[in-house]
Amino acid sequence: MKKLNTLLFQTPVLISILALFLNSCFHTNATKNVEKENTKTTVYPSNVIPFMDEWTILTGDGTRTEELANYEQKDFFYVSNDGETDWVVYKTPNSGITSKNSSNTRTELGQKKHWIPETGGKLSGTLKVMHVSTSGDARVAASYSVVVGQIHSDDGHENEPLKIFYKKFPGHTKGSVFWNYEINTEGDNSKRWDYSTAVWGNDMSTIGSSPTAYPEEPNEGVELGEEFSYEVNVYNGIMHLTFASKGHPTKTFTKNLLKSEFISKETIPKQILTLYAAIGRDGTERTDAYAGELQFFKQGAYNQTNGKNPEDNIVWNTGSKTYDGDIAKQYANGCYAEVWFKEATVGSGTEPDKE
Repeated sequence: MKKLNTLLFQTPVLISILALFLNSCFHTNATKNVEKENTKTTVYPSNVIPFMDEWTILTGDGTRTEELANYEQKDFFYVSNDGETDWVVYKTPNSGITSKNSSNTRTELGQKKHWIPETGGKLSGTLKVMHVSTSGDARVAASYSVVVGQIHSDDGHENEPLKIFYKKFPGHTKGSVFWNYEINTEGDNSKRWDYSTAVWGNDMSTIGSSPTAYPEEPNEGVELGEEFSYEVNVYNGIMHLTFASKGHPTKTFTKNLLKSEFISKETIPKQILTLYAAIGRDGTERTDAYAGELQFFKQGAYNQTNGKNPEDNIVWNTGSKTYDGDIAKQYANGCYAEVWFKEATVGSGTEPDKE
């Protein structure tokens, strides 16, 4: 009986001690988890792609930044992990604060170093487009698209000898990758136009028959979230383009930046005469194209959708929803572009491999 009384007395005490021990362990672990969370190191875009010291950036809210080491801007320029890899995210709404010569918003790098086609330069990127605007006008060639890489002139008309596009119509699973060459117009630049070349899927001139009637989905297209890469190598005035993606044929192109093929009305491509007929753009190019003009690369998300009236420019005014410029509402309603890069390089042009 004495042993039973002792056991009955000790059991509550033991339970209390065990409870105190377990409670102490729980709070200790919880404190350690909070401390670990608080000390987690921020991963910046410059940690993922180290070339950020070569660039400035303009983001979709108009912020311009010169120094990108250990820099991020939430909602526009930051790092996201897809479960396996860190990616640099470029995100921009349909309507925000734009650069002086554009109606379109961007979160896009601009190369600090300038060069001329004769000396050249090289840019590469491995990326996936995660979103393009879901509002727009299917008749407008620029609708539902984003530019993910450029060469931009800093002289003369400040035109663009290269823009690399991704475009996907609403309801389609696959989109198109294509590149545009903008002529360096002879004389009045109001007659300028872009000639578009398909990589996978369609070129820019494939449009809908009405604002909401979309063309057929491309067979050889690229889906949102599907990885692809490009290399732009300008060497001795010749632009060499290479596009690669798993499950798609690798495509290569060349374009002379020193000698134009569009110097007379007779040499204007049929694509241009059809696409630009409504806005009367039928200019010709300088014989020496972009020779001697300062150029620089751009990379990121240059959103091609805007809220301007399509009836005023049926090629570039997309009539997209902008919610009076409210960025949060645009993001919530699919009115934005978002591009992720995991690798990229920039440097001098190199002699292409000879086959």
